[in-house]
Amino acid sequence: MLYHYLKKNYIVTVVILYIIASAILKAYTPINICIPCIWKTCFNFTCPACGLTGAFIALLKLNIVAAYKSNALIFIVLPAIIYFIVSDFLRYSKK
Repeated sequence: MLYHYLKKNYIVTVVILYIIASAILKAYTPINICIPCIWKTCFNFTCPACGLTGAFIALLKLNIVAAYKSNALIFIVLPAIIYFIVSDFLRYSKK
């Protein structure tokens, strides 16, 4: 069941796995393959989402204060993403 769900949503699966893998690599090694902020790269100023990857990396290191300082939206965005993925999977599994 999970395999079929991941196969059906392969683009989202690949993007999420890449973000998680790059954040883990950056958190525990000097390797940095994280996707840069496209908004900041193109327009040269920060957007409200700037710092979410850094906040996620701080959460991986269990540093809640650093995550909050990096971007407080992580405490809204991460649970929302998890909720969306779980609810979408449950809807898919009922079919």
